[in-house]
Amino acid sequence: MRVKSPVRAAASSLAICLIVASSAIADDNWPQFRGPAALGVAENASLPDTWSATQNVLWKQKVPGGGWSSPIVWGQKIFLTSVVSDAPNEDQKRGLYLGGDRKKPPVGIHHWYVLCLDLATGAIQWQRTAHEGQPVESIHLKNSYATETPVTDGKRVYAYFGNLGIYCYDLDGKPLWSRPVDPHKVANGWGTGASPTLHDGRLYILNDNEDQSYLAALDTATGDELWRTPREEKSSWATPFVWQNGLRTEIVTMGADMARSYDTGGNELWRLGGMSGNSIPTPFAAGDVVYLSSGNFMANRKPLLAVRAGATGDISLAANEPNNAYVLWRQKMASGYNPSPLLYKGRVYVLRDLGVMACYDAKTGQELYERRRIPEGRAFTASPWAYNDQIFCLNEYGTTIVLESGPEFKVLRTNMLPADEIYLATPAIAGDRLLVRSDRHLYAIGKTKDVQAAKP
Repeated sequence: MRVKSPVRAAASSLAICLIVASSAIADDNWPQFRGPAALGVAENASLPDTWSATQNVLWKQKVPGGGWSSPIVWGQKIFLTSVVSDAPNEDQKRGLYLGGDRKKPPVGIHHWYVLCLDLATGAIQWQRTAHEGQPVESIHLKNSYATETPVTDGKRVYAYFGNLGIYCYDLDGKPLWSRPVDPHKVANGWGTGASPTLHDGRLYILNDNEDQSYLAALDTATGDELWRTPREEKSSWATPFVWQNGLRTEIVTMGADMARSYDTGGNELWRLGGMSGNSIPTPFAAGDVVYLSSGNFMANRKPLLAVRAGATGDISLAANEPNNAYVLWRQKMASGYNPSPLLYKGRVYVLRDLGVMACYDAKTGQELYERRRIPEGRAFTASPWAYNDQIFCLNEYGTTIVLESGPEFKVLRTNMLPADEIYLATPAIAGDRLLVRSDRHLYAIGKTKDVQAAKP
């Protein structure tokens, strides 16, 4: 049953939630895609503001093979996934473009790896082969067979390779369990991309495809499947989000047309239609408010929305409806395509793939500054991150544009890594270090250089 009555009384509770979110601090652990609470936010005065290919690079380590998964960190260990092919790889291209579809899998044996690196030096501590064989499904030229970011609970590392399997190791690299994943066709042969997420001893896997989409929960200790809920949605690439609000714990998912939330037993709680198709950005939350975005670059709707806790049933908005009892606000054409928006100190920053930034008030949805072209504004896939009142945007050429946090658009500086490498992975933050992955290397960036660097 659809709820239509608008509610404005949630503003004060939302303000409290935003204060909580703005104080989120990443410690030395960065256990999943976009870090603690999946916000992409840290606060540490020792984190670097400025860097280049030679300045403030503590070490760089060559990574065997390739992949667009982000690094994750627990203690002094960095975990990363990668795939090596015995056959030559087709050269990747930067930017948004047509012609990247590949209808057939590549030839040659591929090796799916899980790696552990030392945070202090970049040295590879262990490397495990999860699987060897020929891919059974194709991927987009710009995708990889190691795009899903692994996740850790500090006891185990869980690596999910879509259309292949899930592999669990202890922190020292001992294999604990594995579980195959039945391959399914993905729209246009583009491959998979949704990363797993963890909560309370369960690993959640979202697998939206053209055949049999589902959300599943696995026991983290054994890999046993606890439940599987079929979904009506077709292919999507958005990582599910575990939302712990004041009322309950929810698993919020994005789909081709519909956002849905489930309880921890896999039962649907609410649904919200009107997404743009090809959903990629992951949801994120501030306390009792969750934010959703969907911005297929060819769509005529690119919504950015805020939803308060407690919703049930269909809460979709009519075409000209600005809000209702649970949807606090909607911006119809605000979302980007690949990068996930960033919530930082009461504002939502939206970065589009072609280098345009906009900023919105997280409480009201009001546009604080309209879409502004940023320097080096070309080809952005990595999601932006924030710390120390600065917003960081990494383009595919290795240039990070640094903006001042606030209601006005202000560029502070640009930091450049080698432009002959490609940068699509979202960076990670561990204590006073920034970890940036390219198609060849993993870089550790910090303010000091009193470290023995790994060999390039």
